[in-house]
Amino acid sequence: MPKVKTKLRSRQQRREAKGSGPGPGPGPGIRFNTGLGQHILKNPLIVNNIVEKAALRPTDVVLEVGPGTGNMTVKMLEKVKKVIACELDIKLVGELQKRVQGTPLASKLEIKIGDVLKSDLPFFDACVANLPYQISSPFIFKLLLHRPFFRCAVLMFQKEFALRLVARPGSPQYCRLSVNTQLLARVDHLMKVGRNNFKPPPKVESSVVRIEPKNPPPPINFQEWDGLLRIAFVRKNKTLSAVFNSNAVKRLLEQNYRIHCSQNNLKIPENFSIGNLIQGILRDTSYSEKRARVMDIDDFIRVLHGFNAEGIHFS
Repeated sequence: MPKVKTKLRSRQQRREAKGSGPGPGPGPGIRFNTGLGQHILKNPLIVNNIVEKAALRPTDVVLEVGPGTGNMTVKMLEKVKKVIACELDIKLVGELQKRVQGTPLASKLEIKIGDVLKSDLPFFDACVANLPYQISSPFIFKLLLHRPFFRCAVLMFQKEFALRLVARPGSPQYCRLSVNTQLLARVDHLMKVGRNNFKPPPKVESSVVRIEPKNPPPPINFQEWDGLLRIAFVRKNKTLSAVFNSNAVKRLLEQNYRIHCSQNNLKIPENFSIGNLIQGILRDTSYSEKRARVMDIDDFIRVLHGFNAEGIHFS
């Protein structure tokens, strides 16, 4: 009997690995390239949960990045008008095509082959994806700066990355990524996903987050905003007074200040000191002794406006 039970468990595992939906799962000879982040979500319960959390509509066009063998793709195709699947690996493209071939779902699937980071994103209403984790940071900002606005994104990330996305001021995970993301969107942690739910299992745990872009976005120059945060979070536990007293920071801001003065026909005094100007701004805005790790979005907006009002820019 123990041998029979082991065999039954093995069959169930194979069914889960194939996923559900039209057509067969991946062929037995297919090898996943973990270097490209190919960890296929095989648990149908979690696949269904992710699709449900996206609250997809029959009229939706959905963007999926890294569809793999299509376990999540086919679930979405059953619910929406169209799925645009972006895949880099031509072998997995073939598996995905075979999955829906000869079914009513085939006409609702569009496959884009190539690197999504090097391509313009198409129009879409929602983005649902088990992302290759190595593209998490660049993709999320490509997504949030994309126009026209999309309604929501439900994305799988490495757990540590997901926790940074939702981190609040004062928490150990709070960083520049947290502030930048939360400036542009509302971010909610939905669920944790253990490594054994993937084939092959990754070395890290995973989490799913829901992202809703703020529409309209805050009236802030994002490049300049990010420039300020890059400086503030270099040493997030130090006071802003100490961080901005760095010679490298003072050289950068003095160069920017002189460009600003030149463009606006402003005369710079002979005894001008960029260090004195910076420290004066921090004192006047009451942020001289503040630390980036406990500052929220409104705090950084006030600091940015304080510098800009005196002609200091960060881009």
